[in-house]
Formats: sequence, structure tokens, C-alpha cells
Amino acid sequence: MRVSVLASGSKGNCTYIETEGTKALIDIGTSALYTEKALKNKGINPNDIKQIFITHAHKDHIGGLRVFLKKYAVTVYLTEKMFEEIDFEIDNVCFINKEITVNDLTVTPIKTSHDTADSNGYILTSNGKSLVYITDTGYIHMKNYHRLKNKNMYIFESNHDVTMLMEGKYPYHIKQRILGDKGHLSNKDCAYYLSQFVTENTEYIVLAHLSEDNNTPEIAQETLFKTFEKSGKAMPKVIIAKQKESTDLIEV
Repeated sequence: MRVSVLASGSKGNCTYIETEGTKALIDIGTSALYTEKALKNKGINPNDIKQIFITHAHKDHIGGLRVFLKKYAVTVYLTEKMFEEIDFEIDNVCFINKEITVNDLTVTPIKTSHDTADSNGYILTSNGKSLVYITDTGYIHMKNYHRLKNKNMYIFESNHDVTMLMEGKYPYHIKQRILGDKGHLSNKDCAYYLSQFVTENTEYIVLAHLSEDNNTPEIAQETLFKTFEKSGKAMPKVIIAKQKESTDLIEV
């Protein structure tokens, strides 16, 4: 499995997933033009993208979907509630409410908690390798812990540093939204969850959806390192996803 986070942040999110038999995206909140250029820069033909898995219907996750669908033959995977939130036509839709297999890629939705009608994270598995993708959630329910453990890669929200957020410029009601059960994971939350899920089989952690106003890559990474050190766990390779710059293709 090969993966590249093409963009991650409040202005647009998009991740490329490739297996031997599948080329897909998770979200397309970036413009279609940006996504095309990012794919082509990695030697990937946008025509080869046949599936897009949507986490939720906020603009920073579907902003480029309408234009992309006009140009390419893609099936969009999302829930009925997400579909009802979208105000444009989608011809090829597959509702994903339980584990499905697309070619050689098995996709398991994990319910997240965000201020939208419905939202999912995903576990993706192919050829014995596994990836967890979770952003835009206020918390992770304990019932999912066992399903999220022992994966090869985690793309995981590390949205904000709580002190920076509370001392920052955002209005109080926005701060409360971000901190709430339907908001975003803080660096501390992210680090705690990953310390519960990561095992010796984990090769990569990608910290995603960092706030440009209330976080820095250095603080996010330091929080993760300190938490892992305290828990006595070995640290896999850590990559920070950026808003306007794709990660390299990561292979597991």
C-alpha cells in the first residue's frame, strides 16, 4: 500500500491511497486543479482514480468534489446522511455503512464525532497491510479501540494545542466548539489515543489537520514524543502533513 497526504488542514484535505489494484482518494476538499497537479507531480494519472471515500460533508473535505466528478469517472463512497448534506448531483454513489471490499482494498468505516450530520474515519487494509485514517472528531469511542490497534500506519488528527487555542484570537464559542465532543482532537488527545493503538508493527504516524492558528508542527510532534516516552512505547517514524504541500509517497 502506498499513501500520500496531498493536503491537510482547515483549507482543504485530500489523501491518495494506492494498492496493487486500486487508486483512490480520501476526501477532496482541495480544488480539483490542485488535486490533479498533486497527483501528476507523483506520476499518477487522475483518470486512474476510481473511488473517493468521504469522511464528512464540510467544505474542506468535499470542496473539489463537484468539479472532479465532472471530469473523471469516479464512484463516491459516503453515508446517506452525508449524501443528503451535499447540494450538488452525484451520479455514482455507494453508501458505506459497514465494511466493504473494493478490488483488493477492504474499507471499514469508524464512526467519528463532529458537528455535521454524519462523519466517518476509515480503516483500510490490503495485502496484509493496514492504515487508519481519522480526522475531524472530538473523541474516539472506546468500543472502537480494539479495531484501531496494531495497524501499520496512522493518519491521525492533531489539530490544536489547547493553550494556544485558549490564548488565541478565536471567539469563545469557536474555542468551545473545537474543544467539544463534536470538535477536533488536540495534540494531547491525539498522542494519548496513538499511545493506546500503536504497536511494534506500526511503521508510520502522520499527524494531520494541524491548525495554522492554534498549533505548530514542533509542538504537535513534541507532545507525541513526550507521551510515547512516558508510556514506554517505541516511536515509529513521524511525518507532519501540511496544508499546501504533499507528503512523499509512503509505502507500507
